[in-house]
Amino acid sequence: MKKIIIYTDGGSRGNPGESAIGAVFCNERGEIFKKHSECLGRATNNEAEYQAVILALKKFKSLFGNKLAQNSDIEIKSDSELLVKQLNGEYKIMEPEIGNLFLKIWNLKTDFKKVKFTLISREKNKEADRLVNEALDSQVAAQKLF
Repeated sequence: MKKIIIYTDGGSRGNPGESAIGAVFCNERGEIFKKHSECLGRATNNEAEYQAVILALKKFKSLFGNKLAQNSDIEIKSDSELLVKQLNGEYKIMEPEIGNLFLKIWNLKTDFKKVKFTLISREKNKEADRLVNEALDSQVAAQKLF
């Protein structure tokens, strides 16, 4: 593996409210080789977007190990303008919790050869978005059982 593309998304119903994250891992040819989603509990939409990136970087390391991470170029693609522009240093971080999440990503980045953050349209992020909504829907369904 030389370059990995990871599509990430995070969402919250209520903002803040019940939230979930999703990540879709692709090789450099765009072929999906791993998908992951999970519920976070209560968070804002922006916090969920950041948590999705954290999940993606941690999941990559847990699946493939530190050695491969150190030799891989990672491109994180997200439809969150705030997230991408903050991570690229174009927007200031005003919220303390977002600042904490930013630092987690910054520290995780050091384990990789290169991490690039790219803004994409929502239309190009449909699978990650689907994973988020699927996780949120399953959480709501589970809550109705109890």
